[in-house]
This record gives sequence, structure tokens and C-alpha cells, in this order.
Amino acid sequence: MLKKSLIALTAGLALSTAAIAQDKIDIVFIGKNTGNPYFDSLTKGFVEACQKIACNFEFVAPATAEATSQIPFIEAQIQRGVDVIAISPNSPDALNQVFDDARAKGITILTVNGDITGNESHRDATILPTDFTKVGADQVEMVGSLIDYEGEIAILSATTEAPDQNFWIEGMNEAIKDPKYAKMKLVATVYGDDQPEKSTTEMEALLSNYPDLKGVIAPTTVGVAAAAQVVQSRGVAEQVKVTGLGLPSEMRDFIKDGTVEAFQLWSPYNEGWLAAHFSVGLKNGTAKNEVGATFDVPNLGTITINEGNSINTQSSLTTFNAENIDQFDF
Repeated sequence: MLKKSLIALTAGLALSTAAIAQDKIDIVFIGKNTGNPYFDSLTKGFVEACQKIACNFEFVAPATAEATSQIPFIEAQIQRGVDVIAISPNSPDALNQVFDDARAKGITILTVNGDITGNESHRDATILPTDFTKVGADQVEMVGSLIDYEGEIAILSATTEAPDQNFWIEGMNEAIKDPKYAKMKLVATVYGDDQPEKSTTEMEALLSNYPDLKGVIAPTTVGVAAAAQVVQSRGVAEQVKVTGLGLPSEMRDFIKDGTVEAFQLWSPYNEGWLAAHFSVGLKNGTAKNEVGATFDVPNLGTITINEGNSINTQSSLTTFNAENIDQFDF
């Protein structure tokens, strides 16, 4: 009888262990496009979080950042029946129907590092690095400080439909109306499609078309690196100040040699880390997707869900320059 009881207990433990093992949730992160180094750090945050908590993780992305390029990838995950689709959307509205299809199947949709502005009802929550309403103004102030608040500036963005960049550009256009920037003039907004080659071509065109250009804001990691490379190769860093949103690992040499004086960003790693913990929290009940609710995330502290089910990893942009660039390795 004792032997049978032990066998039964052992079998029960085995079933329990198996159930725990099977309880891991499946998270897939769909990036904007392949070959974009920005997503390496963000993905690392997901990976290292899922090594510590109950989740399986996979990264996929289309070859290009076109508005509809992510749709087949979302459809594939619906077929697989994953628990969470995290995505950096390439369009503010082209994904609405496929998001609705996924949610109808019980899949949680998290937009990460960018939102579907104006169409938020088609996703569950958004994980943003900081308050995006401040990014445009911060970038205008950054370039203004570099050119002594006087002269022509231009914007080198990603794709024409990139929702996050477009939102920031709206903020830039509004911010530059401030009397503080009365001597600054925005002369062009161009798009490099988050491709190094096209971003380089667009930057070269800006320098040719606007010989009096004093500053360039590139609110995209691909674009700001390309712009810096062009300015460096032409030897015009004193005449044209490049800034924007960049990765320290990609911009370090440009900071070191004086091509770029300062740029800004946040921690992409923390976005992945936070998104993974939030996903698992929703599954096990330690987090609620309700405005005003809070939950704890290791290394980040207590996180609050803001209006619109928006969640930020930090309160403001981090500025990188020669004094602090070596403190960051992402």
C-alpha cells in the first residue's frame, strides 16, 4: 500500500511539474524590419526576462518596414495560437483588422516602442520607452542648443507611415513655433525608410539642396547613424550639427571624434524586459491591464499603467555625450 501511495505521489508530482512546464506563455515580438540593430537590444530584454520567468520568446520581422509588411507575420502567429504578440507597428491603422482577429482568438496585443495612434482600441496596451508627447519638443530643444537657436534645420525620419516618428514630427512642428526658436526654420522633412542606403542618400540630398543647413534631427537610430556618417565623410561637422535618437553603440565613434556632440534615446533593453514581465503578470494575475494599476518589475521598480493603457519604462529621454557615452553598452 505504501509503495502504491509513493507511486501515486510520484506520478502526481510528475504531472504537476509537467503542468508547470507547459504553463509558460508564448510571446512573439514582431519588429519593424530585419537588419535594424535597434531591435537587438530590445530583443535581448525579452530573451533575458524569459530566461528568468515563465515565458517562451521568439523574434520575427519583415524585410522592409512598409505599412502592411507585418500582416503575414501576425497572421502566422494567430495560426500558431501564441499567447502574446508584441509588435513595433509600421502603420497607425493598416494592422487594425488583423489585430482584431488576433484578439478574437484570445491573443494579447502589445504595441512596443511605438503605438497605433488614433486606433488604440485595436490593441490591449502599449509599452513605450518614455512619454512620447515630450519627444518632439525635446529634440527641437536639443538641435536648438547645438546651433545656438539660429539657422535652418531639417528632419530625416524613417518611413512616411511610421506612427511613432510621425507623432514626434508633429511635436517638433508644434514646438518650433515657440518664440524661443524664432530664428530657426524647418526647411525639409525627408524619409530614409529606416534603410542605411536610402537614409544616406536623403542626407546627402539635404546637404546639396540646403547649403545653409545648420542642423538635422534624425529621430530613428538608422537615420541618425547614416546622417552622422555623411557629415563625417564630408568633413562638415562644424557647419551641420546632427542629433536625434540613436544607439550609444552605433554613435560612440561619432561622439568620440566630435562629429556628433549629443543625441538622445532611452533603454530599448528595458522595453523588452518590461513587456515580458507585464505579459507574464497578466497571465498569472500579478498585473492588471487597468489604468492606474501598478505592478513591480525587477530592476525597474513599480510601474504604473497610464491613460490609454500606456506603460513607460522611464520618465524622460536620456542625453548621451562625450561625458557619459562610455557608461552605456547597448
